[in-house]
Amino acid sequence: MVFRKLPGVSASGMGLRLSQKFVFLLFLSGLVTLCFGALFFLPDSVRLKRIFLSKTESQPVTVGSENDVREHLKKGDMMLSRSKTESASKGEKVTSSSNQGANTDTSFDYNKFKKCLLKPPLGIEHGKPSDPQTLQRREKVKEMMKFAWDNYKSFAWGKNELRPLTRNGHIGNMFGGLRGASIVDSLDTLYIMGLMDEYNDAKEWVETSLDLNSNGEASLFEVNIRYVGGLLSAYYLTGEEMFKRKVMVLGEKLLPAFNTPTGIPRGVINLGSGTSWSWGWASAGSSILAEFGTLHLEFVHLSELSNNGIYTEKVMNIRKLLNKIEKPHGLYPNFLSPVSGNWVQHHVSIGGLGDSFYEYLIKSYLMSDKTDEEAKKMYYSALEAIEANLVQKSPGGLTYMAEWRGGILDHKMGHLACFSGGMVVIGADDGAPEKRQHYLDLAAEITHTCHESYSRSEHL
Repeated sequence: MVFRKLPGVSASGMGLRLSQKFVFLLFLSGLVTLCFGALFFLPDSVRLKRIFLSKTESQPVTVGSENDVREHLKKGDMMLSRSKTESASKGEKVTSSSNQGANTDTSFDYNKFKKCLLKPPLGIEHGKPSDPQTLQRREKVKEMMKFAWDNYKSFAWGKNELRPLTRNGHIGNMFGGLRGASIVDSLDTLYIMGLMDEYNDAKEWVETSLDLNSNGEASLFEVNIRYVGGLLSAYYLTGEEMFKRKVMVLGEKLLPAFNTPTGIPRGVINLGSGTSWSWGWASAGSSILAEFGTLHLEFVHLSELSNNGIYTEKVMNIRKLLNKIEKPHGLYPNFLSPVSGNWVQHHVSIGGLGDSFYEYLIKSYLMSDKTDEEAKKMYYSALEAIEANLVQKSPGGLTYMAEWRGGILDHKMGHLACFSGGMVVIGADDGAPEKRQHYLDLAAEITHTCHESYSRSEHL
Protein backbone atom coordinates (compact mmCIF):
# COMPACT_ATOMS: atom_id res chain seq x y z
CA MET A 1 0.00 0.00 0.00
CA VAL A 2 1.36 3.50 -0.90
CA PHE A 3 0.59 6.54 1.27
CA ARG A 4 0.88 9.92 -0.39
CA LYS A 5 2.46 12.64 1.67
CA LEU A 6 -0.03 15.35 2.66
CA PRO A 7 1.05 19.00 2.35
CA GLY A 8 2.55 20.32 5.58
CA VAL A 9 2.47 16.95 7.35
CA SER A 10 5.53 14.82 7.95
CA ALA A 11 5.46 11.09 7.36
CA SER A 12 6.09 10.41 11.06
CA GLY A 13 3.28 12.79 12.10
CA MET A 14 0.82 11.20 9.72
CA GLY A 15 1.71 7.75 10.99
CA LEU A 16 1.19 8.88 14.59
CA ARG A 17 -2.29 10.25 13.81
CA LEU A 18 -3.28 7.07 11.99
CA SER A 19 -2.03 5.05 14.92
CA GLN A 20 -4.09 7.11 17.38
CA LYS A 21 -7.21 6.75 15.25
CA PHE A 22 -6.68 3.01 14.97
CA VAL A 23 -6.34 2.61 18.74
CA PHE A 24 -9.44 4.74 19.33
CA LEU A 25 -11.51 2.74 16.84
CA LEU A 26 -10.25 -0.52 18.35
CA PHE A 27 -11.28 0.66 21.81
CA LEU A 28 -14.71 1.78 20.58
CA SER A 29 -15.27 -1.52 18.77
CA GLY A 30 -14.40 -3.48 21.90
CA LEU A 31 -16.76 -1.39 24.02
CA VAL A 32 -19.68 -1.91 21.63
CA THR A 33 -18.98 -5.65 21.44
CA LEU A 34 -18.89 -5.89 25.24
CA CYS A 35 -22.19 -4.05 25.65
CA PHE A 36 -24.07 -6.05 23.05
CA GLY A 37 -22.53 -9.27 24.27
CA ALA A 38 -23.87 -8.59 27.73
CA LEU A 39 -27.33 -7.98 26.30
CA PHE A 40 -27.67 -10.85 23.88
CA PHE A 41 -25.18 -13.59 24.69
CA LEU A 42 -25.04 -13.75 28.46
CA PRO A 43 -27.92 -15.41 30.41
CA ASP A 44 -31.00 -13.24 30.88
CA SER A 45 -30.96 -10.89 33.83
CA VAL A 46 -34.28 -9.97 35.40
CA ARG A 47 -32.93 -6.58 36.42
CA LEU A 48 -31.68 -5.93 32.88
CA LYS A 49 -35.04 -6.94 31.43
CA ARG A 50 -36.80 -4.48 33.71
CA ILE A 51 -34.56 -1.65 32.57
CA PHE A 52 -35.03 -2.20 28.86
CA LEU A 53 -38.37 -3.95 28.33
CA SER A 54 -40.40 -1.58 30.48
CA LYS A 55 -39.37 1.28 28.21
CA THR A 56 -39.61 -0.40 24.83
CA GLU A 57 -41.60 -3.56 24.44
CA SER A 58 -44.02 -3.57 27.35
CA GLN A 59 -45.72 -0.44 28.59
CA PRO A 60 -46.98 -0.84 32.16
CA VAL A 61 -50.64 -1.78 32.31
CA THR A 62 -52.56 -1.99 35.54
CA VAL A 63 -56.03 -3.20 36.37
CA GLY A 64 -57.53 -1.71 39.46
CA SER A 65 -60.14 -4.07 40.86
CA GLU A 66 -63.15 -6.18 40.01
CA ASN A 67 -65.17 -2.99 39.61
CA ASP A 68 -63.09 -2.29 36.50
CA VAL A 69 -64.56 -5.33 34.77
CA ARG A 70 -67.68 -3.46 33.69
CA GLU A 71 -65.51 -0.85 31.99
CA HIS A 72 -63.44 -3.64 30.45
CA LEU A 73 -66.56 -5.28 29.04
CA LYS A 74 -67.70 -1.94 27.63
CA LYS A 75 -64.34 -1.59 25.89
CA GLY A 76 -64.83 -5.06 24.43
CA ASP A 77 -68.25 -4.09 23.06
CA MET A 78 -66.79 -0.91 21.57
CA MET A 79 -63.91 -2.81 19.95
CA LEU A 80 -66.21 -5.37 18.38
CA SER A 81 -68.64 -2.67 17.26
CA ARG A 82 -65.83 -0.64 15.71
CA SER A 83 -64.46 -3.73 13.97
CA LYS A 84 -67.85 -4.55 12.51
CA THR A 85 -68.37 -0.96 11.37
CA GLU A 86 -65.00 -0.93 9.61
CA SER A 87 -65.74 -4.26 7.94
CA ALA A 88 -69.15 -3.05 6.79
CA SER A 89 -67.61 0.09 5.32
CA LYS A 90 -65.33 -2.13 3.24
CA GLY A 91 -68.25 -4.16 1.98
CA GLU A 92 -67.27 -7.23 4.01
CA LYS A 93 -69.82 -9.62 5.40
CA VAL A 94 -70.13 -9.20 9.17
CA THR A 95 -70.86 -12.30 11.23
CA SER A 96 -70.66 -13.17 14.90
CA SER A 97 -71.00 -16.50 16.64
CA SER A 98 -72.76 -14.83 19.55
CA ASN A 99 -74.94 -12.44 17.56
CA GLN A 100 -76.68 -13.92 14.54
CA GLY A 101 -79.71 -11.66 14.50
CA ALA A 102 -80.35 -7.95 14.61
CA ASN A 103 -80.59 -6.25 18.02
CA THR A 104 -79.52 -9.42 19.82
CA ASP A 105 -77.76 -9.03 23.15
CA THR A 106 -74.17 -10.19 22.66
CA SER A 107 -73.26 -10.47 26.36
CA PHE A 108 -72.71 -14.00 27.62
CA ASP A 109 -75.83 -15.44 29.25
CA TYR A 110 -75.11 -18.46 31.44
CA ASN A 111 -78.72 -19.64 31.45
CA LYS A 112 -78.87 -19.61 27.66
CA PHE A 113 -75.57 -21.46 27.58
CA LYS A 114 -76.87 -24.12 29.95
CA LYS A 115 -80.01 -24.67 27.87
CA CYS A 116 -77.84 -25.34 24.81
CA LEU A 117 -75.98 -28.22 26.46
CA LEU A 118 -76.78 -31.62 25.00
CA LYS A 119 -76.28 -33.18 28.43
CA PRO A 120 -76.22 -31.84 32.00
CA PRO A 121 -72.75 -30.53 33.02
CA LEU A 122 -72.26 -33.44 35.40
CA GLY A 123 -73.98 -36.01 33.24
CA ILE A 124 -77.17 -37.97 33.89
CA GLU A 125 -77.27 -38.98 37.59
CA HIS A 126 -73.89 -37.25 37.94
CA GLY A 127 -72.38 -39.84 35.64
CA LYS A 128 -72.92 -42.69 38.09
CA PRO A 129 -71.54 -45.84 36.43
CA SER A 130 -73.60 -49.03 36.32
CA ASP A 131 -70.54 -51.27 36.59
CA PRO A 132 -69.78 -52.04 40.28
CA GLN A 133 -66.01 -52.22 39.74
CA THR A 134 -65.95 -48.83 38.02
CA LEU A 135 -68.05 -47.36 40.84
CA GLN A 136 -65.64 -48.81 43.42
CA ARG A 137 -62.66 -47.29 41.64
CA ARG A 138 -64.44 -43.96 41.38
CA GLU A 139 -65.13 -43.91 45.11
CA LYS A 140 -61.48 -44.69 45.81
CA VAL A 141 -60.36 -41.73 43.71
CA LYS A 142 -62.86 -39.53 45.57
CA GLU A 143 -61.51 -40.81 48.90
CA MET A 144 -57.96 -39.92 47.85
CA MET A 145 -59.05 -36.44 46.80
CA LYS A 146 -60.76 -35.84 50.14
CA PHE A 147 -57.68 -37.05 52.01
CA ALA A 148 -55.46 -34.63 50.08
CA TRP A 149 -57.93 -31.76 50.47
CA ASP A 150 -58.43 -32.26 54.22
CA ASN A 151 -54.68 -32.20 54.83
CA TYR A 152 -54.19 -29.14 52.64
CA LYS A 153 -56.92 -27.38 54.61
CA SER A 154 -55.39 -28.42 57.95
CA PHE A 155 -51.79 -27.45 57.23
CA ALA A 156 -51.69 -25.01 54.29
CA TRP A 157 -55.07 -23.30 53.91
CA GLY A 158 -54.76 -20.20 51.74
CA LYS A 159 -51.21 -21.02 50.63
CA ASN A 160 -50.45 -22.21 47.12
CA GLU A 161 -49.50 -25.76 48.02
CA LEU A 162 -48.87 -28.19 50.86
CA ARG A 163 -45.44 -29.56 51.66
CA PRO A 164 -46.44 -33.03 52.87
CA LEU A 165 -43.21 -33.97 54.65
CA THR A 166 -42.90 -30.81 56.75
CA ARG A 167 -46.68 -30.31 56.89
CA ASN A 168 -46.66 -26.63 56.16
CA GLY A 169 -47.86 -24.32 53.43
CA HIS A 170 -45.75 -22.96 50.60
CA ILE A 171 -46.35 -19.85 48.51
CA GLY A 172 -43.47 -20.12 46.01
CA ASN A 173 -42.57 -17.62 43.34
CA MET A 174 -44.55 -18.87 40.33
CA PHE A 175 -47.79 -16.96 40.88
CA GLY A 176 -46.76 -13.33 41.31
CA GLY A 177 -48.06 -12.99 44.85
CA LEU A 178 -51.39 -14.69 44.18
CA ARG A 179 -52.44 -17.11 46.91
CA GLY A 180 -54.62 -20.20 47.12
CA ALA A 181 -53.56 -21.91 43.88
CA SER A 182 -54.63 -25.31 45.21
CA ILE A 183 -58.04 -23.91 46.17
CA VAL A 184 -58.77 -22.34 42.79
CA ASP A 185 -57.39 -25.32 40.89
CA SER A 186 -59.61 -27.71 42.88
CA LEU A 187 -62.95 -25.91 42.51
CA ASP A 188 -64.18 -27.94 39.53
CA THR A 189 -62.90 -31.26 40.92
CA LEU A 190 -64.67 -30.75 44.25
CA TYR A 191 -67.88 -29.78 42.50
CA ILE A 192 -67.80 -32.68 40.03
CA MET A 193 -67.09 -35.18 42.82
CA GLY A 194 -70.03 -33.89 44.83
CA LEU A 195 -67.86 -32.79 47.75
CA MET A 196 -70.13 -29.82 48.30
CA ASP A 197 -69.00 -28.84 51.81
CA GLU A 198 -65.44 -28.67 50.57
CA TYR A 199 -66.52 -26.84 47.42
CA ASN A 200 -68.44 -24.22 49.42
CA ASP A 201 -65.42 -23.61 51.65
CA ALA A 202 -63.30 -23.11 48.55
CA LYS A 203 -65.87 -20.83 46.95
CA GLU A 204 -66.08 -18.67 50.08
CA TRP A 205 -62.29 -18.33 50.19
CA VAL A 206 -62.15 -17.26 46.54
CA GLU A 207 -64.90 -14.70 47.10
CA THR A 208 -63.44 -13.17 50.26
CA SER A 209 -59.69 -13.83 50.16
CA LEU A 210 -58.47 -14.15 46.56
CA ASP A 211 -56.74 -10.80 46.06
CA LEU A 212 -55.89 -10.16 42.42
CA ASN A 213 -54.14 -6.83 43.09
CA SER A 214 -50.71 -8.39 43.36
CA ASN A 215 -47.50 -6.84 42.13
CA GLY A 216 -45.23 -9.84 41.76
CA GLU A 217 -43.45 -11.79 39.06
CA ALA A 218 -45.61 -14.62 37.78
CA SER A 219 -45.38 -17.46 35.29
CA LEU A 220 -47.85 -16.66 32.50
CA PHE A 221 -48.32 -20.39 31.93
CA GLU A 222 -48.92 -21.34 35.58
CA VAL A 223 -51.31 -18.47 36.29
CA ASN A 224 -53.26 -19.34 33.16
CA ILE A 225 -53.70 -23.06 33.78
CA ARG A 226 -54.24 -22.83 37.57
CA TYR A 227 -56.16 -19.60 38.12
CA VAL A 228 -57.71 -18.70 34.76
CA GLY A 229 -58.55 -22.32 33.97
CA GLY A 230 -59.82 -22.97 37.51
CA LEU A 231 -62.08 -19.93 37.59
CA LEU A 232 -63.43 -20.52 34.08
CA SER A 233 -64.35 -24.14 34.74
CA ALA A 234 -65.95 -23.23 38.08
CA TYR A 235 -68.06 -20.59 36.34
CA TYR A 236 -69.19 -22.90 33.55
CA LEU A 237 -70.14 -25.61 36.05
CA THR A 238 -71.99 -23.38 38.51
CA GLY A 239 -72.93 -20.11 36.82
CA GLU A 240 -71.60 -18.15 39.81
CA GLU A 241 -70.96 -14.63 38.50
CA MET A 242 -68.24 -14.06 41.08
CA PHE A 243 -65.98 -16.52 39.27
CA LYS A 244 -66.58 -14.69 36.00
CA ARG A 245 -65.73 -11.29 37.50
CA LYS A 246 -62.51 -12.61 38.99
CA VAL A 247 -61.31 -14.32 35.84
CA MET A 248 -61.96 -11.27 33.66
CA VAL A 249 -59.80 -9.10 35.93
CA LEU A 250 -57.02 -11.66 35.89
CA GLY A 251 -57.23 -12.26 32.15
CA GLU A 252 -56.65 -8.59 31.39
CA LYS A 253 -53.55 -8.58 33.60
CA LEU A 254 -51.96 -11.23 31.37
CA LEU A 255 -52.31 -9.37 28.07
CA PRO A 256 -49.10 -7.27 28.31
CA ALA A 257 -47.02 -10.46 28.08
CA PHE A 258 -47.91 -10.50 24.36
CA ASN A 259 -46.32 -7.08 23.73
CA THR A 260 -43.39 -8.46 21.75
CA PRO A 261 -42.28 -7.94 18.13
CA THR A 262 -43.85 -11.25 17.10
CA GLY A 263 -46.78 -11.45 19.49
CA ILE A 264 -45.27 -14.59 21.05
CA PRO A 265 -45.65 -13.92 24.79
CA ARG A 266 -42.74 -13.93 27.20
CA GLY A 267 -42.82 -16.44 30.02
CA VAL A 268 -42.75 -14.13 33.05
CA ILE A 269 -44.97 -11.13 33.77
CA ASN A 270 -45.32 -8.68 36.62
CA LEU A 271 -49.04 -8.73 37.37
CA GLY A 272 -48.96 -5.17 38.67
CA SER A 273 -46.89 -3.25 36.12
CA GLY A 274 -47.43 -5.49 33.07
CA THR A 275 -43.68 -5.70 32.41
CA SER A 276 -42.68 -9.08 30.96
CA TRP A 277 -39.45 -10.93 30.26
CA SER A 278 -38.18 -14.40 29.44
CA TRP A 279 -37.00 -16.99 31.93
CA GLY A 280 -33.32 -16.60 32.80
CA TRP A 281 -32.71 -20.27 32.03
CA ALA A 282 -34.42 -20.17 28.63
CA SER A 283 -31.97 -20.37 25.75
CA ALA A 284 -31.15 -16.89 24.35
CA GLY A 285 -34.22 -15.26 25.90
CA SER A 286 -36.62 -17.62 24.17
CA SER A 287 -40.23 -18.48 24.96
CA ILE A 288 -41.19 -22.09 25.70
CA LEU A 289 -43.44 -24.12 23.39
CA ALA A 290 -45.39 -25.75 26.22
CA GLU A 291 -46.02 -22.33 27.78
CA PHE A 292 -47.12 -20.12 24.90
CA GLY A 293 -48.81 -23.16 23.34
CA THR A 294 -50.94 -23.77 26.45
CA LEU A 295 -53.11 -20.66 26.42
CA HIS A 296 -55.58 -21.33 23.62
CA LEU A 297 -58.43 -23.03 25.49
CA GLU A 298 -58.65 -20.43 28.25
CA PHE A 299 -58.15 -17.38 26.04
CA VAL A 300 -60.90 -18.39 23.61
CA HIS A 301 -63.30 -18.52 26.55
CA LEU A 302 -62.08 -15.20 27.91
CA SER A 303 -63.15 -13.69 24.59
CA GLU A 304 -66.48 -15.52 24.77
CA LEU A 305 -67.26 -14.26 28.26
CA SER A 306 -66.01 -10.70 27.77
CA ASN A 307 -67.35 -10.26 24.22
CA ASN A 308 -63.86 -8.98 23.44
CA GLY A 309 -61.98 -10.68 20.64
CA ILE A 310 -58.55 -9.56 21.84
CA TYR A 311 -57.86 -12.82 23.69
CA THR A 312 -58.68 -15.04 20.73
CA GLU A 313 -56.67 -12.72 18.50
CA LYS A 314 -53.59 -13.21 20.68
CA VAL A 315 -53.63 -17.00 20.59
CA MET A 316 -54.57 -17.19 16.92
CA ASN A 317 -51.54 -15.04 16.16
CA ILE A 318 -49.39 -17.70 17.83
CA ARG A 319 -50.87 -20.32 15.51
CA LYS A 320 -50.32 -18.11 12.51
CA LEU A 321 -46.62 -17.78 13.27
CA LEU A 322 -46.19 -21.49 13.99
CA ASN A 323 -47.81 -22.39 10.67
CA LYS A 324 -45.60 -19.91 8.84
CA ILE A 325 -42.15 -20.93 10.07
CA GLU A 326 -40.30 -24.01 8.89
CA LYS A 327 -40.43 -27.03 11.17
CA PRO A 328 -37.54 -29.51 11.06
CA HIS A 329 -38.97 -32.83 9.84
CA GLY A 330 -42.41 -31.51 10.81
CA LEU A 331 -41.39 -31.29 14.46
CA TYR A 332 -41.91 -28.36 16.84
CA PRO A 333 -38.74 -27.44 18.78
CA ASN A 334 -39.16 -26.30 22.38
CA PHE A 335 -37.52 -22.85 22.19
CA LEU A 336 -38.78 -19.95 20.05
CA SER A 337 -37.53 -16.36 20.03
CA PRO A 338 -40.32 -13.86 20.80
CA VAL A 339 -38.23 -11.22 19.02
CA SER A 340 -37.32 -12.89 15.71
CA GLY A 341 -39.99 -15.59 15.58
CA ASN A 342 -37.36 -18.25 14.80
CA TRP A 343 -36.49 -21.46 16.61
CA VAL A 344 -33.59 -20.89 18.99
CA GLN A 345 -32.40 -24.49 19.13
CA HIS A 346 -33.70 -27.75 17.71
CA HIS A 347 -34.59 -29.61 20.89
CA VAL A 348 -37.87 -31.52 20.65
CA SER A 349 -39.58 -33.42 23.45
CA ILE A 350 -43.08 -34.64 24.17
CA GLY A 351 -42.33 -34.35 27.87
CA GLY A 352 -41.27 -31.19 29.70
CA LEU A 353 -41.04 -27.98 27.61
CA GLY A 354 -43.23 -29.38 24.84
CA ASP A 355 -45.99 -31.58 26.29
CA SER A 356 -49.17 -29.54 26.69
CA PHE A 357 -48.78 -27.73 23.35
CA TYR A 358 -49.85 -30.95 21.61
CA GLU A 359 -52.56 -31.63 24.19
CA TYR A 360 -54.12 -28.21 23.57
CA LEU A 361 -54.22 -28.75 19.81
CA ILE A 362 -56.48 -31.80 19.97
CA LYS A 363 -58.53 -30.33 22.82
CA SER A 364 -59.05 -27.10 20.88
CA TYR A 365 -60.48 -29.15 18.04
CA LEU A 366 -62.78 -31.10 20.37
CA MET A 367 -63.80 -27.99 22.34
CA SER A 368 -64.88 -26.29 19.11
CA ASP A 369 -67.39 -29.10 18.50
CA LYS A 370 -64.92 -30.36 15.91
CA THR A 371 -65.06 -27.22 13.78
CA ASP A 372 -61.50 -25.99 14.39
CA GLU A 373 -59.99 -27.64 11.34
CA GLU A 374 -56.71 -25.78 11.73
CA ALA A 375 -56.13 -27.28 15.19
CA LYS A 376 -57.01 -30.72 13.83
CA LYS A 377 -54.55 -30.43 10.95
CA MET A 378 -51.76 -29.17 13.22
CA TYR A 379 -52.33 -31.98 15.73
CA TYR A 380 -52.37 -34.91 13.30
CA SER A 381 -49.44 -33.49 11.32
CA ALA A 382 -47.44 -33.16 14.54
CA LEU A 383 -48.42 -36.68 15.62
CA GLU A 384 -47.30 -38.06 12.27
CA ALA A 385 -43.91 -36.35 12.65
CA ILE A 386 -43.60 -37.64 16.21
CA GLU A 387 -44.25 -41.20 15.10
CA ALA A 388 -41.80 -40.92 12.23
CA ASN A 389 -38.97 -39.42 14.27
CA LEU A 390 -39.43 -40.00 18.00
CA VAL A 391 -41.42 -43.18 18.71
CA GLN A 392 -38.98 -46.02 19.49
CA LYS A 393 -38.93 -49.57 20.86
CA SER A 394 -36.62 -50.60 23.67
CA PRO A 395 -34.70 -53.93 23.50
CA GLY A 396 -37.27 -55.23 25.96
CA GLY A 397 -40.15 -54.33 23.66
CA LEU A 398 -41.40 -51.19 25.42
CA THR A 399 -42.64 -48.30 23.25
CA TYR A 400 -41.33 -44.86 24.23
CA MET A 401 -41.02 -41.35 22.84
CA ALA A 402 -37.40 -40.27 22.58
CA GLU A 403 -36.18 -36.67 22.50
CA TRP A 404 -34.60 -35.07 19.45
CA ARG A 405 -31.63 -32.72 19.53
CA GLY A 406 -30.65 -31.28 16.18
CA GLY A 407 -31.25 -34.51 14.32
CA ILE A 408 -29.76 -36.81 16.97
CA LEU A 409 -32.05 -38.99 19.06
CA ASP A 410 -31.69 -38.85 22.83
CA HIS A 411 -33.09 -42.20 23.95
CA LYS A 412 -34.90 -41.13 27.09
CA MET A 413 -38.53 -40.45 27.95
CA GLY A 414 -39.38 -38.15 30.83
CA HIS A 415 -42.33 -39.07 33.02
CA LEU A 416 -44.16 -35.89 31.95
CA ALA A 417 -44.47 -37.49 28.51
CA CYS A 418 -46.74 -40.15 30.02
CA PHE A 419 -49.74 -37.89 29.44
CA SER A 420 -49.38 -38.65 25.73
CA GLY A 421 -51.10 -42.03 26.04
CA GLY A 422 -54.33 -40.30 27.05
CA MET A 423 -53.83 -37.60 24.42
CA VAL A 424 -53.50 -40.14 21.61
CA VAL A 425 -56.64 -41.95 22.84
CA ILE A 426 -58.89 -38.88 22.86
CA GLY A 427 -57.78 -38.06 19.32
CA ALA A 428 -58.07 -41.60 17.97
CA ASP A 429 -61.68 -41.44 16.78
CA ASP A 430 -61.12 -38.33 14.69
CA GLY A 431 -58.02 -39.51 12.90
CA ALA A 432 -57.97 -41.18 9.50
CA PRO A 433 -60.31 -44.22 9.69
CA GLU A 434 -57.54 -46.63 8.76
CA LYS A 435 -55.35 -45.33 11.62
CA ARG A 436 -57.87 -45.31 14.48
CA GLN A 437 -56.99 -48.75 15.79
CA HIS A 438 -53.32 -47.95 15.35
CA TYR A 439 -53.70 -44.88 17.58
CA LEU A 440 -55.46 -46.92 20.25
CA ASP A 441 -52.66 -49.49 20.16
CA LEU A 442 -49.98 -46.79 20.33
CA ALA A 443 -51.69 -45.15 23.31
CA ALA A 444 -51.91 -48.51 25.13
CA GLU A 445 -48.22 -49.22 24.47
CA ILE A 446 -47.06 -45.84 25.78
CA THR A 447 -49.25 -46.18 28.88
CA HIS A 448 -47.88 -49.67 29.47
CA THR A 449 -44.33 -48.31 29.31
CA CYS A 450 -45.17 -45.66 31.89
CA HIS A 451 -46.84 -48.22 34.13
CA GLU A 452 -43.74 -50.39 33.95
CA SER A 453 -41.43 -47.47 34.74
CA TYR A 454 -43.39 -46.53 37.84
CA SER A 455 -43.82 -50.16 38.96
CA ARG A 456 -40.10 -50.87 38.67
CA SER A 457 -39.22 -47.63 40.44
CA GLU A 458 -41.07 -48.84 43.54
CA HIS A 459 -38.41 -51.51 44.06
CA LEU A 460 -35.36 -49.25 43.70
